Parts: sequence; structure tokens; C-alpha cells
Amino acid sequence: MWWRAIIAGLVVAGVSELADRFPRLGALLLTLPVISIVAFIATWNKNQDLNTISQLARETLILVPLGLPFFIPLAFSERLNIGFWSAFAAGILLATATIGLWFWLGPQATK
Repeated sequence: MWWRAIIAGLVVAGVSELADRFPRLGALLLTLPVISIVAFIATWNKNQDLNTISQLARETLILVPLGLPFFIPLAFSERLNIGFWSAFAAGILLATATIGLWFWLGPQATK
């Protein structure tokens, strides 16, 4: 499955290069669910199980919004006068808190 790693690497490199010159286009590329699409196809090719795909999609629909707090400190780092690494760490803590609360308090996963 080396091709998944190549696609992920190309997306990261593409976003990085594009964001240097055109931050909005870099953000657009970042928001495209390229990795999700590849993961769905790879999971389907491996298992041919629509139940697994459906459960993966439902969990993704829940977890994507819960991960969005990661971006808040980065988006407001200039106004808050905090550096990149501080904003990055705060974002990771926020996303960890929201996702962690979901895993702790949300319904248990089935499989």
C-alpha cells in the first residue's frame, strides 16, 4: 500500500508549496478530502464491506468538526501575539480535548 503514502506526501508538498504563494488556494487544497477518498477506496478494495465504509463515514462526519478547534489558535495567533509553536501546541490541546471528550462521553464504537 505504498501508493497511499505517496499520495499523502504529494498532498502535503502541494499544500506547502501553494500556501507560500497563495494561502487561500493552499487552504482549498487542504480542505479537499483527498486522503479520505484514498482511504475509502483502499478500505473497500481490502474488505469489500459496505458496513465498514458506512461506519467509517459516520465516524468521520463526527470527528472532522471535533478536530476543527485545532485551527483556532493558529488563526488568531497574530492577534493574540503568540508564536507558531505555542499556537500549534494550543491547537493540538484543543483538538485533543474535543476529540477526547467525544471518545470518553460519546457512544461506544461497534465492530
